[in-house]
Amino acid sequence: MALRFIHLTGMALLLGLFLAVSLPAKAQENAADTVQIVGFGDSLMAGYQLAQTDGFTAQLQTALSEAGYKTAVANAGVSGDTSSGGLARLDWSVPDEAQLVILELGANDALRGISPELTEKNLDQMLARLKERGIPVLLAGMIAPPNMGADYAAKFNPLYQKLADKYQVRLYPFFLDGVAADKKLLLEDGMHPNPQGVKVMVANILPDVKAMLDQESIDLN
Repeated sequence: MALRFIHLTGMALLLGLFLAVSLPAKAQENAADTVQIVGFGDSLMAGYQLAQTDGFTAQLQTALSEAGYKTAVANAGVSGDTSSGGLARLDWSVPDEAQLVILELGANDALRGISPELTEKNLDQMLARLKERGIPVLLAGMIAPPNMGADYAAKFNPLYQKLADKYQVRLYPFFLDGVAADKKLLLEDGMHPNPQGVKVMVANILPDVKAMLDQESIDLN
């Protein structure tokens, strides 16, 4: 009887050890199946004055889930960030596990009248660093506000296409497409999207995100 008890106890210990080892492994397997996306940008990415569930990254993850994609979309947006600020924090804000970065910066540069040459230089360095790390990028473009004048716009607006061509990354030309200047989709400040505005932004950019996820370079299996 004592031997049988010892035998059963030993089996229980072995089973417990097996579960202790296999469950974390299973959890790691599930995590590995999830595509890690990082939304890197300014207040438009961060979700200025919005509930966490109403921001761009949260709504994008929901839309991707509804479309059958298993993703984790991290919010690496910082309100007020310029391209210089983004460059300074890029390396520690984007983990090595990231499989796709949505790079959205430049709006604050334009609002502050920062030299388009500097904006281009900063974005160029960010794209170069992400390329060196082997992380695919969806570049979200911006358009200079009308009050900056035609000369500024002529230098600022084309820089996103120029960089997309240089680094062969996918470009979504205007992050606020369909939302800018539509008061129904903006907060009272007239610049940042409200929850419905974010919904429009997500719907518009979703085909580009899905197209990148479907590329062979991003492993979904």
